[in-house]
Amino acid sequence: MIHEGINSGENVSMVRHFVLLGFSDLLNLQRFLSGVFAIIYLNILNGNSLIIIIAILDPALQRPMYFFLANFSSLEICYVSVTLPRMLFNLWTQKRNISMFGCTIQLCLILMLRTTESFLLAVMSYDLYVVICHALCYPLLMNPKKCAQLAAGSWLCGILVQIGQTCQIFTLHFCNSNQIPHLFCDIPPILKLACGDTSAHKMSVYVVVMLVGAVPFMLILASNCKIISTILRLPTVQGQTKAFSTCSSHLLVVVLVFGSASITYFRPKSSHSAGTDKLLSLFYTIVMPMFNPLIYSLRNKDLIAALKKIIS
Repeated sequence: MIHEGINSGENVSMVRHFVLLGFSDLLNLQRFLSGVFAIIYLNILNGNSLIIIIAILDPALQRPMYFFLANFSSLEICYVSVTLPRMLFNLWTQKRNISMFGCTIQLCLILMLRTTESFLLAVMSYDLYVVICHALCYPLLMNPKKCAQLAAGSWLCGILVQIGQTCQIFTLHFCNSNQIPHLFCDIPPILKLACGDTSAHKMSVYVVVMLVGAVPFMLILASNCKIISTILRLPTVQGQTKAFSTCSSHLLVVVLVFGSASITYFRPKSSHSAGTDKLLSLFYTIVMPMFNPLIYSLRNKDLIAALKKIIS
Protein backbone atom coordinates (compact mmCIF):
# COMPACT_ATOMS: atom_id res chain seq x y z
CA MET A 1 0.00 0.00 0.00
CA ILE A 2 1.25 3.49 -0.81
CA HIS A 3 1.30 5.75 2.23
CA GLU A 4 -0.22 9.14 1.56
CA GLY A 5 1.53 12.29 2.72
CA ILE A 6 0.41 15.87 3.29
CA ASN A 7 2.18 18.77 1.67
CA SER A 8 3.33 21.40 4.13
CA GLY A 9 1.41 24.09 2.29
CA GLU A 10 -1.85 22.15 2.18
CA ASN A 11 -4.77 23.48 4.17
CA VAL A 12 -5.43 21.61 7.41
CA SER A 13 -9.05 21.02 6.44
CA MET A 14 -7.80 18.56 3.83
CA VAL A 15 -6.34 16.25 6.51
CA ARG A 16 -8.99 13.54 6.77
CA HIS A 17 -6.93 10.66 8.05
CA PHE A 18 -3.62 9.50 9.46
CA VAL A 19 -1.51 6.52 8.44
CA LEU A 20 -0.37 4.22 11.25
CA LEU A 21 2.93 2.91 9.90
CA GLY A 22 3.26 0.31 12.67
CA PHE A 23 5.35 -2.61 11.41
CA SER A 24 5.25 -1.58 7.75
CA ASP A 25 9.04 -1.75 7.66
CA LEU A 26 8.92 -5.49 8.48
CA LEU A 27 7.12 -6.73 5.38
CA ASN A 28 8.42 -10.30 5.66
CA LEU A 29 7.12 -10.68 9.23
CA GLN A 30 3.55 -9.45 8.78
CA ARG A 31 1.90 -12.90 9.03
CA PHE A 32 4.17 -14.00 11.86
CA LEU A 33 3.49 -10.85 13.88
CA SER A 34 -0.25 -11.07 13.29
CA GLY A 35 -0.27 -14.68 14.51
CA VAL A 36 1.78 -13.86 17.61
CA PHE A 37 -0.38 -10.84 18.49
CA ALA A 38 -3.60 -12.78 17.93
CA ILE A 39 -2.44 -15.51 20.34
CA ILE A 40 -1.33 -12.90 22.88
CA TYR A 41 -4.68 -11.09 22.60
CA LEU A 42 -6.60 -14.29 23.27
CA ASN A 43 -4.35 -15.09 26.25
CA ILE A 44 -4.91 -11.63 27.70
CA LEU A 45 -8.67 -11.95 27.31
CA ASN A 46 -8.70 -15.44 28.81
CA GLY A 47 -6.36 -14.70 31.73
CA ASN A 48 -8.06 -11.50 32.84
CA SER A 49 -11.57 -12.87 32.24
CA LEU A 50 -10.70 -15.88 34.39
CA ILE A 51 -9.76 -13.62 37.31
CA ILE A 52 -13.04 -11.70 36.92
CA ILE A 53 -15.08 -14.92 36.83
CA ILE A 54 -13.28 -16.39 39.86
CA ALA A 55 -13.73 -13.17 41.86
CA ILE A 56 -17.46 -13.16 41.08
CA LEU A 57 -18.25 -16.86 41.53
CA ASP A 58 -16.15 -17.90 44.53
CA PRO A 59 -17.77 -16.89 47.86
CA ALA A 60 -14.36 -17.00 49.57
CA LEU A 61 -13.17 -14.17 47.33
CA GLN A 62 -16.04 -11.76 48.06
CA ARG A 63 -13.59 -9.28 49.56
CA PRO A 64 -12.50 -5.76 48.58
CA MET A 65 -9.06 -6.96 47.41
CA TYR A 66 -10.57 -9.24 44.77
CA PHE A 67 -13.27 -6.71 43.87
CA PHE A 68 -10.54 -4.22 42.95
CA LEU A 69 -8.50 -6.94 41.23
CA ALA A 70 -11.53 -7.78 39.06
CA ASN A 71 -11.82 -4.09 38.19
CA PHE A 72 -8.12 -4.02 37.27
CA SER A 73 -8.53 -7.08 35.05
CA SER A 74 -11.52 -5.41 33.35
CA LEU A 75 -9.35 -2.36 32.77
CA GLU A 76 -6.63 -4.48 31.15
CA ILE A 77 -9.18 -6.06 28.80
CA CYS A 78 -10.50 -2.63 27.80
CA TYR A 79 -7.03 -1.19 27.31
CA VAL A 80 -5.74 -4.00 25.13
CA SER A 81 -9.00 -4.02 23.12
CA VAL A 82 -8.52 -0.35 22.21
CA THR A 83 -5.11 -1.02 20.64
CA LEU A 84 -4.50 -4.66 19.66
CA PRO A 85 -7.50 -5.28 17.34
CA ARG A 86 -6.54 -2.23 15.31
CA MET A 87 -2.94 -3.45 15.11
CA LEU A 88 -4.17 -6.86 13.94
CA PHE A 89 -6.43 -5.25 11.34
CA ASN A 90 -3.48 -3.28 9.96
CA LEU A 91 -1.34 -6.42 9.77
CA TRP A 92 -4.04 -8.56 8.17
CA THR A 93 -5.29 -6.06 5.57
CA GLN A 94 -2.22 -3.79 5.12
CA LYS A 95 -4.73 -0.90 5.24
CA ARG A 96 -3.11 1.46 7.71
CA ASN A 97 -5.36 4.49 7.31
CA ILE A 98 -7.24 5.70 10.37
CA SER A 99 -9.65 8.61 10.20
CA MET A 100 -9.09 11.76 12.21
CA PHE A 101 -12.17 10.91 14.27
CA GLY A 102 -11.03 7.32 14.80
CA CYS A 103 -7.59 8.49 15.93
CA THR A 104 -9.20 11.00 18.30
CA ILE A 105 -11.42 8.34 19.89
CA GLN A 106 -8.55 5.86 20.21
CA LEU A 107 -6.25 8.42 21.85
CA CYS A 108 -8.99 9.62 24.21
CA LEU A 109 -9.80 6.06 25.34
CA ILE A 110 -6.11 5.24 25.83
CA LEU A 111 -5.60 8.33 28.00
CA MET A 112 -8.75 7.65 30.02
CA LEU A 113 -7.75 4.05 30.69
CA ARG A 114 -4.20 5.02 31.66
CA THR A 115 -5.63 7.52 34.14
CA THR A 116 -8.02 4.91 35.51
CA GLU A 117 -5.11 2.52 35.90
CA SER A 118 -3.12 5.02 37.98
CA PHE A 119 -5.98 5.77 40.35
CA LEU A 120 -7.08 2.14 40.59
CA LEU A 121 -3.57 1.11 41.63
CA ALA A 122 -3.68 3.87 44.27
CA VAL A 123 -7.02 2.53 45.55
CA MET A 124 -5.60 -1.01 45.71
CA SER A 125 -2.64 0.33 47.71
CA TYR A 126 -5.06 2.04 50.09
CA ASP A 127 -6.92 -1.25 50.51
CA LEU A 128 -3.66 -3.01 51.41
CA TYR A 129 -2.79 -0.18 53.80
CA VAL A 130 -6.09 -0.56 55.64
CA VAL A 131 -5.97 -4.35 55.84
CA ILE A 132 -2.41 -4.40 57.18
CA CYS A 133 -2.24 -1.21 59.25
CA HIS A 134 -5.86 -0.97 60.47
CA ALA A 135 -7.06 -4.56 60.41
CA LEU A 136 -9.64 -4.10 63.18
CA CYS A 137 -11.32 -1.21 61.35
CA TYR A 138 -11.11 -2.88 57.93
CA PRO A 139 -14.78 -4.02 57.67
CA LEU A 140 -15.93 -0.50 58.53
CA LEU A 141 -13.46 1.43 56.35
CA MET A 142 -13.78 -0.86 53.32
CA ASN A 143 -17.48 -1.68 53.29
CA PRO A 144 -19.14 -2.57 49.95
CA LYS A 145 -20.50 0.96 49.42
CA LYS A 146 -17.07 2.52 50.00
CA CYS A 147 -15.42 0.01 47.64
CA ALA A 148 -17.95 0.74 44.91
CA GLN A 149 -17.39 4.49 45.32
CA LEU A 150 -13.61 4.13 45.14
CA ALA A 151 -13.81 1.93 42.04
CA ALA A 152 -16.31 4.25 40.31
CA GLY A 153 -14.16 7.26 41.17
CA SER A 154 -11.12 5.58 39.60
CA TRP A 155 -13.01 4.96 36.37
CA LEU A 156 -14.60 8.41 36.19
CA CYS A 157 -11.94 10.77 37.55
CA GLY A 158 -9.93 11.08 34.34
CA ILE A 159 -12.76 11.41 31.83
CA LEU A 160 -13.20 15.20 31.81
CA VAL A 161 -9.46 15.89 32.01
CA GLN A 162 -8.56 13.52 29.18
CA ILE A 163 -11.43 14.58 26.93
CA GLY A 164 -10.21 18.16 27.30
CA GLN A 165 -6.60 17.19 26.60
CA THR A 166 -7.57 15.14 23.54
CA CYS A 167 -9.64 18.01 22.10
CA GLN A 168 -6.75 20.39 22.71
CA ILE A 169 -4.30 18.14 20.84
CA PHE A 170 -6.57 17.77 17.82
CA THR A 171 -7.07 21.51 17.48
CA LEU A 172 -3.48 21.57 16.20
CA HIS A 173 -2.71 21.95 12.49
CA PHE A 174 -1.17 18.85 10.90
CA CYS A 175 0.55 20.13 7.80
CA ASN A 176 3.90 18.33 7.65
CA SER A 177 2.78 14.72 7.25
CA ASN A 178 -0.08 12.42 8.13
CA GLN A 179 2.13 9.36 8.70
CA ILE A 180 2.35 8.26 12.34
CA PRO A 181 5.45 6.07 12.86
CA HIS A 182 3.77 4.25 15.72
CA LEU A 183 1.50 1.28 16.50
CA PHE A 184 -1.51 3.37 17.55
CA CYS A 185 -2.50 6.99 18.12
CA ASP A 186 -0.49 8.33 21.06
CA ILE A 187 0.49 11.83 22.18
CA PRO A 188 4.24 11.96 21.38
CA PRO A 189 4.05 10.81 17.73
CA ILE A 190 0.97 12.95 17.04
CA LEU A 191 2.59 16.09 18.44
CA LYS A 192 5.58 15.48 16.16
CA LEU A 193 3.30 15.81 13.12
CA ALA A 194 1.92 19.19 14.17
CA CYS A 195 3.20 22.34 12.52
CA GLY A 196 3.82 25.55 14.38
CA ASP A 197 4.72 25.99 18.03
CA THR A 198 3.55 23.06 20.18
CA SER A 199 5.38 24.02 23.37
CA ALA A 200 2.16 25.04 25.15
CA HIS A 201 0.54 21.71 24.25
CA LYS A 202 3.59 19.77 25.42
CA MET A 203 3.56 21.67 28.72
CA SER A 204 -0.13 20.90 29.23
CA VAL A 205 0.61 17.22 28.55
CA TYR A 206 3.30 17.20 31.25
CA VAL A 207 0.98 18.97 33.69
CA VAL A 208 -1.79 16.41 33.13
CA VAL A 209 0.67 13.52 33.35
CA MET A 210 1.91 14.89 36.68
CA LEU A 211 -1.66 15.32 37.88
CA VAL A 212 -2.95 11.87 36.95
CA GLY A 213 0.36 10.05 37.38
CA ALA A 214 2.42 11.70 40.11
CA VAL A 215 -0.48 12.25 42.54
CA PRO A 216 -1.57 8.57 42.57
CA PHE A 217 2.09 7.51 42.70
CA MET A 218 2.71 9.67 45.78
CA LEU A 219 -0.36 8.16 47.46
CA ILE A 220 0.92 4.67 46.59
CA LEU A 221 4.38 5.53 47.90
CA ALA A 222 2.99 6.88 51.18
CA SER A 223 0.73 3.84 51.64
CA ASN A 224 3.52 1.37 50.99
CA CYS A 225 5.98 3.14 53.28
CA LYS A 226 3.43 2.83 56.07
CA ILE A 227 2.72 -0.80 55.12
CA ILE A 228 6.42 -1.76 55.18
CA SER A 229 6.90 0.05 58.49
CA THR A 230 3.98 -1.87 60.00
CA ILE A 231 5.16 -5.22 58.62
CA LEU A 232 8.65 -4.76 60.06
CA ARG A 233 7.12 -4.26 63.49
CA LEU A 234 5.26 -7.59 63.40
CA PRO A 235 6.52 -9.91 66.15
CA THR A 236 7.03 -13.07 64.05
CA VAL A 237 8.94 -13.79 60.86
CA GLN A 238 6.00 -15.88 59.65
CA GLY A 239 3.68 -12.91 60.03
CA GLN A 240 6.10 -10.65 58.19
CA THR A 241 6.48 -13.16 55.34
CA LYS A 242 2.72 -13.53 54.95
CA ALA A 243 2.18 -9.76 54.94
CA PHE A 244 4.96 -9.16 52.40
CA SER A 245 3.50 -11.91 50.21
CA THR A 246 0.14 -10.12 50.29
CA CYS A 247 1.50 -6.83 48.92
CA SER A 248 4.51 -7.97 46.83
CA SER A 249 2.50 -8.68 43.67
CA HIS A 250 0.87 -5.26 43.80
CA LEU A 251 4.24 -3.57 44.33
CA LEU A 252 5.67 -5.33 41.28
CA VAL A 253 2.77 -4.19 39.07
CA VAL A 254 3.09 -0.62 40.40
CA VAL A 255 6.81 -0.55 39.54
CA LEU A 256 6.15 -1.88 36.02
CA VAL A 257 3.26 0.53 35.30
CA PHE A 258 4.78 3.72 36.63
CA GLY A 259 8.29 2.80 35.51
CA SER A 260 7.25 2.28 31.89
CA ALA A 261 5.08 5.44 31.94
CA SER A 262 7.99 7.51 33.29
CA ILE A 263 10.33 6.19 30.59
CA THR A 264 7.75 6.90 27.90
CA TYR A 265 7.02 10.52 28.84
CA PHE A 266 10.10 11.77 30.70
CA ARG A 267 13.12 10.21 28.99
CA PRO A 268 15.53 12.63 27.21
CA LYS A 269 14.64 13.76 23.70
CA SER A 270 17.94 12.37 22.43
CA SER A 271 16.76 8.84 23.22
CA HIS A 272 13.48 9.21 21.31
CA SER A 273 13.19 7.13 18.17
CA ALA A 274 10.38 5.34 16.37
CA GLY A 275 11.88 1.93 17.21
CA THR A 276 12.25 2.69 20.91
CA ASP A 277 8.73 4.13 21.09
CA LYS A 278 7.33 0.98 19.50
CA LEU A 279 9.16 -1.31 21.93
CA LEU A 280 7.94 0.68 24.94
CA SER A 281 4.41 0.64 23.55
CA LEU A 282 4.54 -3.12 23.04
CA PHE A 283 5.66 -3.56 26.64
CA TYR A 284 2.95 -1.27 28.00
CA THR A 285 0.19 -2.47 25.67
CA ILE A 286 0.84 -6.20 25.39
CA VAL A 287 3.41 -7.54 27.85
CA MET A 288 1.95 -6.04 31.01
CA PRO A 289 -1.72 -7.01 30.39
CA MET A 290 -0.49 -10.52 29.55
CA PHE A 291 1.60 -10.98 32.69
CA ASN A 292 -0.52 -9.10 35.24
CA PRO A 293 -2.89 -12.07 35.78
CA LEU A 294 0.14 -14.28 36.38
CA ILE A 295 1.76 -11.76 38.73
CA TYR A 296 -1.36 -11.47 40.85
CA SER A 297 -2.37 -15.14 40.82
CA LEU A 298 0.86 -17.14 41.12
CA ARG A 299 1.63 -15.72 44.58
CA ASN A 300 -1.99 -15.76 45.72
CA LYS A 301 -3.02 -19.02 47.36
CA ASP A 302 -6.70 -18.01 47.50
CA LEU A 303 -6.87 -17.45 43.73
CA ILE A 304 -5.05 -20.70 43.01
CA ALA A 305 -7.38 -22.63 45.36
CA ALA A 306 -10.44 -21.00 43.73
CA LEU A 307 -9.15 -21.87 40.25
CA LYS A 308 -8.58 -25.53 41.27
CA LYS A 309 -12.09 -25.61 42.71
CA ILE A 310 -13.63 -24.31 39.48
CA ILE A 311 -11.60 -26.72 37.33
CA SER A 312 -12.52 -29.71 39.50
